[in-house]
Amino acid sequence: MGQIIPFEEVGRLGERLRAEGKRVVFTNGHFDLLHVGHLRYLQAARALGDTLIVGVNDDAVTRLRKGPGRPIVPEEERAELVAGLACVDYVVIFHEETAEAAVARLRPDIYVKGGDYAIDEAEERAGKQPLPEAAVVRGYGGEVRTVPLVPGRSTTDIVRRIREMSDAREP
Repeated sequence: MGQIIPFEEVGRLGERLRAEGKRVVFTNGHFDLLHVGHLRYLQAARALGDTLIVGVNDDAVTRLRKGPGRPIVPEEERAELVAGLACVDYVVIFHEETAEAAVARLRPDIYVKGGDYAIDEAEERAGKQPLPEAAVVRGYGGEVRTVPLVPGRSTTDIVRRIREMSDAREP
């Protein structure tokens, strides 16, 4: 089971793991309503290195980015659920809109995001979401990778299906 660490400790953790010769992988997300898409994504990220550290967006940022009514699950519980996955070694809750500060402190060997994010300008031109953390990672010589998403498996899809089912039951 993974350990939840304070944001202030993430830099020291990265230094210690690198000193031990470990290949550090970092990813981040909201992880509201943990589902199989999250699990497969985190397992794929973990397979890229020796240690997987996961950043979890705090409640305020999740509300800002996902809208009213989100998160459904509070940040402490989301962090605990993610830490409970066998593929996750450490979890850190962060309070910024992007993970740039966490990446800058941790300096992971590999930064991973889902396939809906762009890791270069060509992918951005093709309509994928820009990845602001990529410049930080490349700045210290790290690697940016994406892993495929599981089609139809997102918290947004789950919430939509729940609402549709609820609406269908109302007279």
